[in-house]
Amino acid sequence: MALFELGQVTATPGALAHCEQHRVNPLLLLGKHIGGDWGDISAADVASNVHAVQHDERILSAYVVQGEKLYVITEWDRSATTLLMASEY
Repeated sequence: MALFELGQVTATPGALAHCEQHRVNPLLLLGKHIGGDWGDISAADVASNVHAVQHDERILSAYVVQGEKLYVITEWDRSATTLLMASEY
């Protein structure tokens, strides 16, 4: 069940290349994000995301794929969601 709208979904070339190299479907990461599995974030960030879902604020997930952290960020107004490497943030 989707907790929020993703808006326009984009990804950086680096994130797409990393996912392809390690045979990870980026849609799986988006599915986790929209379902409330926010990956490798602190308890405080989880609480922030729960609040953000209810109050239309930015939502941030982080997933480690083969030793590299990738972020999925949904903007506060739900206009866009971006998948990017942590090094690109």
